[in-house]
Amino acid sequence: MQLIPAIDVLDGKVVRLHKGDYDKVTVYADDPVAQARAFHVAGATRLHVVDLGGARAGKPMNLELIRGILAAVPMQVQVGGGIRDADAAEQWLQAGAHRVVFGTAAIKRPEMVRGVCEAHPDSVIVAVDARGGEVAVEGWLEGSGRPVEAFAREVDGWGAAALLYTVIERDGTHEGPDVEATAALQRCVRATVIASGGIGSLEHITALRAASVRAAVCGRALYSGAFTLAQAFDAAAG
Repeated sequence: MQLIPAIDVLDGKVVRLHKGDYDKVTVYADDPVAQARAFHVAGATRLHVVDLGGARAGKPMNLELIRGILAAVPMQVQVGGGIRDADAAEQWLQAGAHRVVFGTAAIKRPEMVRGVCEAHPDSVIVAVDARGGEVAVEGWLEGSGRPVEAFAREVDGWGAAALLYTVIERDGTHEGPDVEATAALQRCVRATVIASGGIGSLEHITALRAASVRAAVCGRALYSGAFTLAQAFDAAAG
């Protein structure tokens, strides 16, 4: 299983939200670029970067800072947050992002996202953010009325490279990911399902790997010192 460290950026700092709540922010570092370099030194080859300000505003809000990350580290960086149109996706890909993450746009502008998938094979990740079995949008602030599995199957048909699956109720809690639901979703689709949210121990990583989950994003547990990135890589590799 591939373990991908995460950097969530808000107001120029590395932060984590609790269950997607912008009123419950923990700041972990003042320099996201330095954090990206630290992950690279620790052996990371892929990085997950989220512009939380962009997710809330519906447009990129930390553009220059994230460009700094892309320029600073020779990693495959997937960028999400506030990417709502093809131009924004093209902008990130031209800036050096390996993949872009669509969230709200995949629900509200599906034909546009499908077009980007077709134009850039292996470059699009679609976020499947679940709350109560429903896909949430607008920075997790609204429900969409779309059941998770049906939406995932539709996106898979577009040719998306991966689905970033987050159970919002578990995000940033350390309670553990929903292993069963993540594994079940992977069995439904061709694209790689990336588990996101809730990892708080090495046992959680081991459980995902044992369930044949292909990839997982981890943030808060690394910043809080629950385990090191090297230990996380070992647990993911088995």
